[in-house]
Amino acid sequence: MKALVFNPFSGAAGDMILGCTLDLGANRKMVKELIEASVNVSVDIREVMKKGIKALDVRINVPEKEPVRTYPEILDVVKAAKLPSGVEASALDIFSKLAEAEASVHGQTDLEKLHFHEVGQSDALADIIGSSAAIYSLNCDSVYCTPINVGSGTIECAHGVLPVPAPATLELLKKGKFYFRGGAEQKELLTPTGAAILAHFARPLEAFPQGRVISIGYGAGDSELAGPNVLQGMLCELDSCLITDIIEVLETNADDVSGEVLGNLFEELLAMGARDVAILPATMKKGRPAHVIKVIAKPEDTEKLARKIIIETGSLGVRVIPTRHRLMAARRIEPVKFEVEGQIYESAVKIARDSEGILLNISAEFEDCKKIAKASGIPVKEVMRKAEEAARKLFS
Repeated sequence: MKALVFNPFSGAAGDMILGCTLDLGANRKMVKELIEASVNVSVDIREVMKKGIKALDVRINVPEKEPVRTYPEILDVVKAAKLPSGVEASALDIFSKLAEAEASVHGQTDLEKLHFHEVGQSDALADIIGSSAAIYSLNCDSVYCTPINVGSGTIECAHGVLPVPAPATLELLKKGKFYFRGGAEQKELLTPTGAAILAHFARPLEAFPQGRVISIGYGAGDSELAGPNVLQGMLCELDSCLITDIIEVLETNADDVSGEVLGNLFEELLAMGARDVAILPATMKKGRPAHVIKVIAKPEDTEKLARKIIIETGSLGVRVIPTRHRLMAARRIEPVKFEVEGQIYESAVKIARDSEGILLNISAEFEDCKKIAKASGIPVKEVMRKAEEAARKLFS
């Protein structure tokens, strides 16, 4: 499986992601022309040295003075650019993530009135459109990101002096479930634009996956730091069709809990982030009927899930089986359209492939199919079958 792995040991910004992907082999001419046709900017691409590392520096030259754009105005610019469908969808989702993060921080509920400051300028538009086009140009099966160095200290922006990471950046890190750390540099190393691009494309990793490096690229940042201010990226051929993930298994016995309480706990644990929950019948000492509650969780969710189990069941403790690695197929979610009773519907499906790109499994998203079944009057299992058949025709 061909994968793009970002290693932001010195942070990430939109221009660094763009430079990194171009250095990895994305089509420079296509990306440059697409940016300049979409936004009122000119693009300069040149090689620079950053503390002994050769990197690609992308300069977005913008008009001297620009108006502050609202979120709807940003969307209009993207839609008017007539971008390739995948690039447009990615750019719109990245700006949606930025808007939701800003709105969450400022307590604003009406996105129509949301004003973008730094991330609404033409250089940010160029970075997002260009990075989306470049990543699609690399034609990777998956994109990953190792822990991000966010920097430290404070930053001055339109809202005044803010801590690093900036509140909107922190919100994006939370939503993307990225691993991150502070650094010795008293600077903002991860920008909101960089965080939003990574949140759209990349899955977080704690460590490098096992594989073979095909090519290496570096995107240059603007600031001069003690170390090289570059974003490192790698195109890799992963050795296995299955990718390592880190999980923990929580387990406890409950012998005095009703089925209603267990059913409610099951739903609560999943809502709190458990990867999976199983409740198994068991017989304890002296022949007492009981249940074994097993929960699969990410390590960072273990404490809150264990606490929930103790509160709801009255258990005196929860066993946490030492961190294990599981292997999983490379998965992505794609929308598919299909016909039900003469009407066109759309559902998400999960696509799983091995390292050779061979399709392993297709699974329709149940909640989407449930809504379609309710609207059409067709059994949900029939809707799921139609969605999966449509997906197989598209992705086999």
